[in-house]
Amino acid sequence: MRRIGYLRLAVSSLVLAVTASAATRPHYGGTLRVEMRAAPASLDPVQAEASGTGNLSRLVFDTLVRLDDRGIVQPGLATSWTAESGNLRWHFVLRPGVTFQDGSTLTAEIAAASLRAANPQWKVFASEDSVIVEFDLAMESPAILALPRNGIAKRVGGTLVGTGPFAVGQWQPGKELTLSANNDYWDGRPFLDSIEVDFGKSFRDQMIALDLGNAEVIEIPPEQARHALAENRRVESSAPVELMALEFSRAPGTEDEGQLRQALGLSIDRNLLNNVMLQGGGEPTASLLPEWMTGYAFLFPASVDLPRARQITGSLRQPAPWTLAYDGSDPVSRVVAERIALNARDAGLAINLTTSSAADIRLLRIPLASLDAPVALSGLAAALGLPQPKINGAGPEDLYTAESALLQSQRIIPLLHLRVSYGLSKSVHNWSSGPGGEWELPQVWLGGSQP
Repeated sequence: MRRIGYLRLAVSSLVLAVTASAATRPHYGGTLRVEMRAAPASLDPVQAEASGTGNLSRLVFDTLVRLDDRGIVQPGLATSWTAESGNLRWHFVLRPGVTFQDGSTLTAEIAAASLRAANPQWKVFASEDSVIVEFDLAMESPAILALPRNGIAKRVGGTLVGTGPFAVGQWQPGKELTLSANNDYWDGRPFLDSIEVDFGKSFRDQMIALDLGNAEVIEIPPEQARHALAENRRVESSAPVELMALEFSRAPGTEDEGQLRQALGLSIDRNLLNNVMLQGGGEPTASLLPEWMTGYAFLFPASVDLPRARQITGSLRQPAPWTLAYDGSDPVSRVVAERIALNARDAGLAINLTTSSAADIRLLRIPLASLDAPVALSGLAAALGLPQPKINGAGPEDLYTAESALLQSQRIIPLLHLRVSYGLSKSVHNWSSGPGGEWELPQVWLGGSQP
């Protein structure tokens, strides 16, 4: 009898082990439901960065190259590339046998036309199985071609078709989007059958949907991430990849005005902004690019120095109060703006708050465009209306010099680098996002309640 009992126990254990293994084994099928705050009016990859839908664009439209988690260029639709003419002219060899989601073949002519539409200032043309790009500035690497706006799209009338792992099914601008798995994707079929995205959802609505089991992926604002973790929710966060900063509408007109802007920067308690207003959702900074990306951000002092700020303002004639504009739909922007105004008052500066677009200063939040530092810096300059940085080499000292020149314009006062966070249901398996918050949804699969 004892031997029979042992045998039954062994068989039961084996069954349980097999069942557990089957429950956690990746498998195909299912629909991933995602909720987002953005409400895009278009899926055109050219507009993806401005509309905050870069992650969705990458699911539909592949780029010639990709960036890995270290910001190093990897093959995409192009398998190889070479530089000529002092890195102004680049030659990309296309991957053979790639098809669009409608079954048509990717050609060099279509790829070149797509890049020309996104970058009218470049010279782009096809040559047999290759695409030739002549940039307006010398490039140390072709990392700029990994940006979502450079996703390759075939334009047929008003329809856009890509080569990515998912194809557009149903699309209601600003409301909802359904993506279907591309069975013939050149890099392997995704595990998911489809992805459903609801747009224009507040954080409260997203949390309700997640709690009720009506969504598997939601966005969590940086100031809410710590609270969500304290509630034992499943939260995945990126490195600090969104710049919060003050932007002046114009360059300082006089030396005194420049010194007053310096006093404002010295008066701001960035640690308090991060620890209290943002609940630890970012990192205080006085640099445009984050420390993890460059290694030199600490060279820009971010500590509050109220005595020095008062010394500067005390020696100058006080100007009329500045107006500071913030996003009225963002509660965190409001409290951050209020704290900045209080800090400024302590230094002898007057700031009036407004939600009008016409103001002396704007409080901005700008996502980094790329994991490649030079491309990210160029993207920030463009978003801030600053001259494009002149980066004369590939070393960190060259990048530091270029960033310093932008900051010396006194048009921008960096405050914080914020993280991007997502809330996930326990049915989401193999979730992966890069340091920039990039989704890797082709590898995600849905299973039981255990992560």
